[in-house]
Amino acid sequence: MNDVIYQRMEKSARFKELVRKRQTFAALLTAIVLILYVGFILLIAFAPGWLGTPLYAGTSVTRGIPIGIGLILISFLLTGLYVWRANGEFDRLTRQLLKEVKG
Repeated sequence: MNDVIYQRMEKSARFKELVRKRQTFAALLTAIVLILYVGFILLIAFAPGWLGTPLYAGTSVTRGIPIGIGLILISFLLTGLYVWRANGEFDRLTRQLLKEVKG
């Protein structure tokens, strides 16, 4: 029984649409995070003086601290964005797909 459902699912246009959308969205988010983190590591490697510059005179907070915190916050936001879309569009497509192959 399950093999029949799996075969129907693999042939379904909705399944192909779901897989394409999820993979494209995940690849986009992955590329964003990768570019940001690699960029930060490159700043650490090639411009440590710039990152180590205080934000303003008399403070020990450097440029690197808010940039690092920003990277962490962006990662949380992108994760939230993925969860929001997964719980909305991707779950809707999955329910439609299951109705199609079981019905």
